[in-house]
Amino acid sequence: QVQLVESGGGLVQAGASLRLSCAASGFAFGIYPMGWFRQAPGKEREFVASIDWSGSSAYYADSVKGRFTISRDNAKNTVYLRMNSLKPEDTAVYYCNKVRETNIAALDYWGQGTQVTVSS
Repeated sequence: QVQLVESGGGLVQAGASLRLSCAASGFAFGIYPMGWFRQAPGKEREFVASIDWSGSSAYYADSVKGRFTISRDNAKNTVYLRMNSLKPEDTAVYYCNKVRETNIAALDYWGQGTQVTVSS
């Protein structure tokens, strides 16, 4: 069955960097666009970034453009999110998922996510 296992989160100060990883299994990872989403306390889950199947095209929410970089390794069935210049408003649980139409999660299933906390 589908599994998405996110890791790499932590507690950091504003301005720091983190790299998140998402290991996927149970589907043909290499042919699907993948993305990252996040959910802050009391807010709805929102789109962060996505990448096409080949890794040649990426899309970002305006709030993270220029600071975050999404990438993937199809040989490892893994998608990454490099986060630089972190801000307190980036604090959230981060999730990965297949995507459709660039910024919509394609699976009803979600992994456990990884917590990112940015202190000011």
